[in-house]
Amino acid sequence: MADTPEKRVKRAVEAMLKSMGVYYFFPPANGYGRSGIPDIICCVNGYFVAIECKAGGNKPTPLQIREIENIRLAGGVAVVTNENNYELLREVLGSIMKRKPHGEET
Repeated sequence: MADTPEKRVKRAVEAMLKSMGVYYFFPPANGYGRSGIPDIICCVNGYFVAIECKAGGNKPTPLQIREIENIRLAGGVAVVTNENNYELLREVLGSIMKRKPHGEET
C-alpha cells in the first residue's frame, strides 16, 4: 500500500490518541457501511468524538460534512484535522478529558 499524505495524517493522529490513552478505532471502509463516516471514532472521557483526517488543502466531502453535522446535532464532537492543526486537535481532546465524565451528574 502506498504511503499517502492522508495516511501520514492518520498515523500521526493515531500516535496522539495512543499517547493520550484515548479509546479509538478506524471504521472499515469496505463498502458495507454508510458513506461519509469519519476516519476515526473515539470515546474520550465518555464523550463520542469523531475525527476526519485530511491532508494539504483537502476539505471534507458533502457526505462527510453531513455526517459531521449529524454527529454534532446528536451531542457528539466532530473534528476535521490535517498536518497543520494537530495542536488544535490535542487541545480539543485535552479539554474533553478535563470535563466531568459524561453521564456523571453535578
